[in-house]
Amino acid sequence: MHKPAASSAPITVMAFDYGTRRVGVAVGNSVTKAGEPLKTIAAVNSDALFKDIEMLLADWRPDQLVVGRPTHPDGKPHEMTAKATRFGNQLHGRFRLPVAWVDERYSSVVLEGDLQMRDNLDAHSAALILEQYFAEVGSRAAE
Repeated sequence: MHKPAASSAPITVMAFDYGTRRVGVAVGNSVTKAGEPLKTIAAVNSDALFKDIEMLLADWRPDQLVVGRPTHPDGKPHEMTAKATRFGNQLHGRFRLPVAWVDERYSSVVLEGDLQMRDNLDAHSAALILEQYFAEVGSRAAE
């Protein structure tokens, strides 16, 4: 039997796979729960990065942001964990949108073996992060 959707209005969510050289971006909504890779931003500095993000936010008008939080396979943080956390905090501070975190331990590893994904690996990783976010939200709502 199909379970009815939650009574809340559909929302648009934008996800980020943060890296020091590139940031993957994907978008989706709470109806389809599918992540669509948008682009990989290879900005020369943080000002350029946030300018590109600002343009994407103006185009898509998301209600929620999601940032992948990388950790070691055992879940312990490492250097990139802190950098991704800082990036998410900067997103929240600059754009005043809520930021959720998703464990992204294996998002890039899943895709690296797929030759079709290599050109836009970071954006596809962001799409996986977004779909994981929707799955986690859905499982919490079902509890």
